[in-house]
Amino acid sequence: MIRVISDPFDPGAELSAFEKEASGAGAIVSFVGKVRAAAGGDSVKALCLEHYPGVTEQSIAEIENKARERWEIDDALIIHRVGELAPGDTIVMVCVASRHRREAFEAADFLMDYLKTEAMFWKKEIREGGAVWIEPRHADYKDAARWNESGRDDEEE
Repeated sequence: MIRVISDPFDPGAELSAFEKEASGAGAIVSFVGKVRAAAGGDSVKALCLEHYPGVTEQSIAEIENKARERWEIDDALIIHRVGELAPGDTIVMVCVASRHRREAFEAADFLMDYLKTEAMFWKKEIREGGAVWIEPRHADYKDAARWNESGRDDEEE
C-alpha cells in the first residue's frame, strides 16, 4: 500500500495495523524517517515537500515493483508526507513483510534508497539562513547504485 499524505500519522498504529494484515509473515521490518533539526550547519525551521498527485504515487509504485521483483515480499507499506513539516515530524515510513528476515531487511533498505533518489518529490528546507532546495546527496546515489550491481547487498565484495 502506498499513501502520500499531508496529515501527521502515528507510526506505532500504522505498524500495528500492518502486522495484523501480514500476520503470516516470518519477518517484518519497519523504518521511520524524521525531519532533521539542522542541515548544512544551520537550523532547520521547516521542510516543505511538493509533489504532483498521481505522478508521485506512480513513481513510488514503480520502486515498490522493483523491490518485489528482487525479493519475495508478502506485503509492503510506504507512507510519505507532503506539505510543510517541522523538525522532528515523521516524514516517511516503510514496512516490509516477508517470510525471511534478510529479504525484509534488504527490501526495506532498497525501498528507502530509491525513495531518496527516484521518488517524485521536490524538497525545500527553510533554514535560519534562508530557503534551500534539497537534491539527493552523492551518498544517496551511491547507496542506490549498489543495488544496480547485484540483487542482494551481501553479494558485493
